[in-house]
Amino acid sequence: MSGPLYGAVEAGGTKFITMVGSGPDGIAEQARFDTATPEVVIPQVVDFFRQAQAKHGRLHGVGIGSFGPVDLDLKSSTYGYITATPKPGWSNTDLVGPVREALDVPVAFDTDVNAAAVGEHRWGAAKGLDTFVYMTIGTGIGGGGMVGGQMLHGLVHPEMGHMRLPRNPEVDPFTGACPFHGDCLEGLASGPAIEKRWGTSAKLLDADHDAWRLEADYLSLAVVNLVTTLSPQRVILGGGVMHQSFLLPMIRERVLKLLNDYVQSPAILNDIDSYVVTPGLGDKAGILGSLALALD
Repeated sequence: MSGPLYGAVEAGGTKFITMVGSGPDGIAEQARFDTATPEVVIPQVVDFFRQAQAKHGRLHGVGIGSFGPVDLDLKSSTYGYITATPKPGWSNTDLVGPVREALDVPVAFDTDVNAAAVGEHRWGAAKGLDTFVYMTIGTGIGGGGMVGGQMLHGLVHPEMGHMRLPRNPEVDPFTGACPFHGDCLEGLASGPAIEKRWGTSAKLLDADHDAWRLEADYLSLAVVNLVTTLSPQRVILGGGVMHQSFLLPMIRERVLKLLNDYVQSPAILNDIDSYVVTPGLGDKAGILGSLALALD
């Protein structure tokens, strides 16, 4: 394979994906591991890269996009750590250190959703834009993006999945699944929240089930909150829950209704189908975004 090779890690709440390559059309090796304990998974990741280097040559760097919260402060003693996460067994886990020490290469680190946003900006649905939002709706809900050409970080990093939304207890008596906030966006609309509320996996619910009306309501509220606070040029919705093809049109319809013609932009008023979209990189947005972190 021509060109320098880089490593990538998409650290998710359900699975870790690892990759070695130079871009979307230059993937040399890829693997997937269940998100067990750090003591199991991190050695698997390191071993994958060691074997890949033995086969393909030395890596020039590694990018890691991780579920969070994470410490992104380069001056912090816990830079590269997953901090107070809802994922059992993963709080205060050093991700960057073991990879950097084992491979002796530079390691770029960001949230999984910021990484996916970088990938979408470089190769996908946000190419050519300087202000956009990427959200993933799956095992958890997270959001990242870019404003004025700069990735969103700030105090720590965006936690869009934990925004608070109005919930009518008469319509939705479910009090939420988030261990920190109960009925925040993630607590109401993530895959586990759907399963806990209805007693079955989202994958098994029919298209006409009440679950999807409620899901579209919550996700459209979140999109409108982001439109009115960040004024993105596009909103990208990824993750396993968005695999339901009927869900995106429901969200678009509700976004228009909630905005009520207040945001006077042709991108929304005349072309909502191109404004609220799914990832151009599909399910590879996260891992390719982590590769883009390494390339950058």
